Amino acid sequence: MIQTDINYPEGLPWPVRDGYDINHVQPFQRTTMVDGRARQRRRFSSVPSMVNVTWIFNSDNQAAAFEAWFRDALLDGSEWFNAPLKTPVGEGQYVCRFVSMYSGPTPVGLCAWRASATLEIFERPLMPPGWGNFPEFVLGASIIDIALNREWPEA
Repeated sequence: MIQTDINYPEGLPWPVRDGYDINHVQPFQRTTMVDGRARQRRRFSSVPSMVNVTWIFNSDNQAAAFEAWFRDALLDGSEWFNAPLKTPVGEGQYVCRFVSMYSGPTPVGLCAWRASATLEIFERPLMPPGWGNFPEFVLGASIIDIALNREWPEA
């Protein structure tokens, strides 16, 4: 896992849900055999994910700050940075970089601006290894959490 000291600027909005899409790079390899059957094997245990994001900046200043941050802090998008993103494992900071130049800013309404991009998340966001063997605990996590918080004796 890599780390970076560059953070998405506080005060700028998180990506909007419209068009938000996470796609994972395939971690396995498939080989078609002569008889028509296929064999599959895990090729990588750590792969990146691509996430399509759109930001709506509510003022000229927010859009200008985003573009300046992209140019100066990310060296025109070439650096990794910590981005606030929502994934199935929760909201958090993920190490990302731009796959290509963002599109926009495009005017929206009277004073807002829209920018879109594809970000590469360094490592596919997953629960810690082992939890996939116990899906019933993951699915019932909210019930367990409520029960423990309600019934657990205070120290």
